[in-house]
Amino acid sequence: MTLIKELEQQPNQIAGHKELAHKSLLQSDALYQYILETSVYPREHESLKELRELTEKHPWNLMATPPDEGQLLGMLLKLINAKNTMEIGVFTGYSLLSTALALPSDGKILAMDVNREYYELGLPVIQKAGVAHKIDFREGPALPLLDQLIKDEKNKGAFDFIYVDADKDNYLNYHKRVIELVKVGGLVGYDNTLWNGSVVAPPDAPLMDYVKYYRDFVMELNKALALDSRVEICQLPVGDGITLCRRII
Repeated sequence: MTLIKELEQQPNQIAGHKELAHKSLLQSDALYQYILETSVYPREHESLKELRELTEKHPWNLMATPPDEGQLLGMLLKLINAKNTMEIGVFTGYSLLSTALALPSDGKILAMDVNREYYELGLPVIQKAGVAHKIDFREGPALPLLDQLIKDEKNKGAFDFIYVDADKDNYLNYHKRVIELVKVGGLVGYDNTLWNGSVVAPPDAPLMDYVKYYRDFVMELNKALALDSRVEICQLPVGDGITLCRRII
């Protein structure tokens, strides 16, 4: 079950946030707001701001990448001189636009999502930013496409960076595939790996159904990544938690 479908089945449990600033693991809202206003918003591209404000009006805005995480992704991409990237899970495209703006003019992003409708909400902003030519969007489940890519030897180790922010119950399945597609020295980023802080909640904690349903899958991924000798990892409490994996073999 996709997260979107899970949320749609629980309309009374999920309230859209007025601002994406609320998507933070920091205990102090004031501290997070300070980070945004001091370091993030002054440097946020005008198109990213437009897309963020557009997405804040959407009922499922909590699915969007927060701006501080978008800033982190942009810097990482520049640091590793990324050119060929992949994104699994797009929603309205904030992280996608962050990536597209960070890549060189001939950079490419293979973007996948099961719902083209949400992607097209942000597409006019992406087009106005002049980076739509970098994006190859594919609608549908990602696993079949990843399997297709792996069949062609030229795709193995061809990607500099892969960002995964999709159905958490398939995170391990994604990892088994993207580890073949990212180059040695390249990065894979998994979003939501602290899952609303629920990874340390007791088994009987009162959690929303969708949080409880996906928690075990997120924890399973975290354990698997910690034991995977093919990667170096760094888990950061940015946004809802992001784990960076640098492929070393």
